[in-house]
Amino acid sequence: MFIQGMKSLSAGVSTVSIIGSGIGIGLVFGCLILGVAQNPDAGKQLFGYAILGFALTESIALLGLMMAFLLLYSNS
Repeated sequence: MFIQGMKSLSAGVSTVSIIGSGIGIGLVFGCLILGVAQNPDAGKQLFGYAILGFALTESIALLGLMMAFLLLYSNS
């Protein structure tokens, strides 16, 4: 009983990375909009950088989600 409770608690704590990822993705695309508004000619280059930032930020969220599932469904 105690072990199952601790598994649930640790899985919940490991999903905090999803909050940070959401904030990071919002910042990436917010800065993209500001950059394109200031310099429309650099839009394609900035979009490439924004997609790279999105992918790296999203990978942190997926890593946290994977850790939560690993903690919940491990045998020990």
